Amino acid sequence: MTCPSGATLTEAQTFLDAHPEIEAVDLILTDSNGIARGKIIRRHELESLYTSGRHMPISILGLDIVGEDVHETGLIWDQGDGDLRAWPIPGTLVPLHGTNPPRAEVLMSLYELDGTPMTSDPRHALARQVAAMADEGLHPAGAFELEFFLLANEPDADGRPRPAGDVLDGRQGSRKTEVYSVDHLHGMWPLFSDIYAGAEKAGITAETAISEYAPGQYELTLNYRKDVMQAADDLIRLKRIVRAQARAHGVTACFMAKPNEDYAGSGMHFHVSLLDDAGKNVFVEEVEGAWTDTIRHAIGGLRQTMGESMLVFAPHGNSWRRFSSQSYAPVSTTWGVNNRSVALRIPAGSKSARRIEHRPSGVDANPYLVAATVLAGIRKGLAERIDPGPETTGNGYEEGSDLPMPRDWAEAIRAAQGSEFLKDALGEQMHRTFTAVKAAEYARVQRTISNVDYDLYLHTV
Repeated sequence: MTCPSGATLTEAQTFLDAHPEIEAVDLILTDSNGIARGKIIRRHELESLYTSGRHMPISILGLDIVGEDVHETGLIWDQGDGDLRAWPIPGTLVPLHGTNPPRAEVLMSLYELDGTPMTSDPRHALARQVAAMADEGLHPAGAFELEFFLLANEPDADGRPRPAGDVLDGRQGSRKTEVYSVDHLHGMWPLFSDIYAGAEKAGITAETAISEYAPGQYELTLNYRKDVMQAADDLIRLKRIVRAQARAHGVTACFMAKPNEDYAGSGMHFHVSLLDDAGKNVFVEEVEGAWTDTIRHAIGGLRQTMGESMLVFAPHGNSWRRFSSQSYAPVSTTWGVNNRSVALRIPAGSKSARRIEHRPSGVDANPYLVAATVLAGIRKGLAERIDPGPETTGNGYEEGSDLPMPRDWAEAIRAAQGSEFLKDALGEQMHRTFTAVKAAEYARVQRTISNVDYDLYLHTV
């Protein structure tokens, strides 16, 4: 059978010839929660992967956050939990840094047995929006920012996570914010050096490292990609690299949106621009600051659809703890220029790099679904010529917005379930899968008795 993803046997053979040391390969299929599912195969099995694919159960895309079946997705017993076929994505077979014995990984997508895309695969949801934009003569480019915490493997005396000690010399992790401290970065540099080495092997250009706005919090920026799918792949891979290298250095990489109640959480800002068929950035204005209708209408579409899309950007219960005033996480559907208090920011800088920075998403969100939803919002704004309304020039936390936003996770789930826009953005099957998984996760959280319950009620009511 011809590989429907476009991967070829030659790619596998060339890789094996170039890397005789590789003994095994991780097969990475990303589910709706952004979690890597798949298998590890031996070296001798790689060529058959490129000629025949690999059978995987359809239920692999209908799992909740802890890997249990969610029957409401319709992917379990409704279809007999039959096998579909996963195929490798061209250009994603790469060696892994620092593995012993040496391993590689390859990104996968799931297809029906006849070779058509299995549309509960988040990668296919993004591919669908990219193709729709291409039909309109537009090609999205972009990059994600990756914020995360480095934590000690053991919690503090109260059972709370604590910042990791320096991997350089074991110095105790600081309880101070240390934002933009270069000296603070030095203690983690052996780890960052290995992260950069892993990124280079994966063909990812990871760039600036920053000590961020909470104890133990860091940020890595990624090189802008003309192919937005590649930008999402970069984010998925870089999270795996950070997690693996942190573990190798004796610390824990944390991608919760809000692990510390007293400090800012971790975002996953998405920078996006649109190129025409000739490769020209259509967001660029003729006179600096005189915004084009294209960028204005794009922002208008993103503002109008943000409320019903928030479950994609903040998919977990913990995600919603990130949104609070003065926390660098937007709390309303505002837009502005060079203003970090808004949800949609036009960054300062050269006109040629004109873009929209979409700021609501937490680092716990799925980048494929985030990008698909953002592109769908932009398409709606352009098609309907939606006015973005007035620019926020001051404190976006105080100004608010005329457009509604969900107040919490439950409201976001209800809004997403009833959203025709989100159903179109993700595709009907992906929409059903995603919202069913989120509803199941919500039910799990609601029936779990937390330490807060004991602290507040055990000895008082």
